[in-house]
Amino acid sequence: MNPAEQIALLHWTSVLYAACALTAAAVIHFALARFTSRQRRLAENAAVEGVARSKARLWIAHVPAKASAPLALLVWILALHFALSVLLGDMKQWSEAPHVVAALDWLRGAAVLLAVFWLLVRIGRAIDAYLTALPTRTRPKADDIILPLVGKYVRVILPMIAVLLGASALEVSPQTRALLRDATSLLIIGAVAFMLLQTVDAMQTFLLSRYRLDVSDNYRARAVHTQVRMLRRVAVVLIAVLAFASMLMVFDSVRRFGTTILASAGVAGIVIGFAAQRSIATLLAGFQIALTQPIRIDDVVIVENEWGRIEEITLTYVVVNLWDLRRLVVPITYFIEKPFQNWTRTSSQILGTVFFYLDYRVPLTALRAEYERVVASSALWDKQVCVLQVTDTKESCIEVRGLVSATDAARAFDLRCEVRERLLSWLTAHYPYALPGTRVRFSPDSEGADVVLT
Repeated sequence: MNPAEQIALLHWTSVLYAACALTAAAVIHFALARFTSRQRRLAENAAVEGVARSKARLWIAHVPAKASAPLALLVWILALHFALSVLLGDMKQWSEAPHVVAALDWLRGAAVLLAVFWLLVRIGRAIDAYLTALPTRTRPKADDIILPLVGKYVRVILPMIAVLLGASALEVSPQTRALLRDATSLLIIGAVAFMLLQTVDAMQTFLLSRYRLDVSDNYRARAVHTQVRMLRRVAVVLIAVLAFASMLMVFDSVRRFGTTILASAGVAGIVIGFAAQRSIATLLAGFQIALTQPIRIDDVVIVENEWGRIEEITLTYVVVNLWDLRRLVVPITYFIEKPFQNWTRTSSQILGTVFFYLDYRVPLTALRAEYERVVASSALWDKQVCVLQVTDTKESCIEVRGLVSATDAARAFDLRCEVRERLLSWLTAHYPYALPGTRVRFSPDSEGADVVLT
């Protein structure tokens, strides 16, 4: 049949039904566009009038604005399928009509799946954006973590619903169905791994937000930060490994390959164990550091005769931020196998020493009084320890040691420098003879010449 004869077979009622379907789709599309624009204007007016009224209106306007385009596409797909199906129903004498109807049904299913997927993706993004911005307008601290996490879950779960429901409804070959099943399984595993990772990050953020490091007494905070960050890295590695292994087990060929090599796993495990014993020892040292905590984040340590703070702890190495902004990268086994100094192991409070080498004639009573006055007038002193003692005598001078205490190592260092400078200035101004020097005495020898004795 030629095209003219095929068109002549169409009944006027079929054409009318098709036209009505397309007209209804156009009307719905126009109504969605008008509703979206109207809600946007109402939201803008509400934002000007006040925040309390703008919340609900912004929410009502935001979701239809995101969903209007996918909804319009879905309506047009259904309307076009209905119109073409009605028209093809009058062409039963056309030999290609059954094939066209089957192809049309398949295209309808695929198009509806894509449209629903697009719709749920946009709705999920809108909900995620709303829940992420909502905690900035609420007081409870838990909302800052829970609501964005729920938004991310919704953003992931809604498209998965479209894939799970729509993939099984497609009329495809068994090979294609198996491919879709495997792809859906991979998508589910990836989504679950993503949600687990987001949960771990949210738990880390929530726990660390309750313990601040930028305070003077941050002993408990440093312990919590160290444990949480180390355990978070362990959890991420475990989730990634399990997700990768689960994805591999989806495919039958990989599963059979794993069954084949299982027999030789014992020998391979022994070989790998000997080859990777150093790496395994490093990982075990990382777990031991996380549990026993000989070091923590922001601890003040002396490592390899270098003063610095613990900046980062991983499962294999530790980064020490040195006093001159250099970074010392140390294997984590170093803190298990070798001794080191931790100035903040139990408390950040520390004693500082100030040494003076002075003449024997120095007035110790006046020096001690001035030392106590200088320390007491300093804002760096924590009013705990202030002692000045003669700790040694040498041939030409005496050793005087001053002890001072401060809340942390940085303040103790600055306090030592301040005390040293002010006492030296005081000795130079009031007792210059108390500074160490060399004594000389002249005496004549047997021939009458002067001899210098030191």
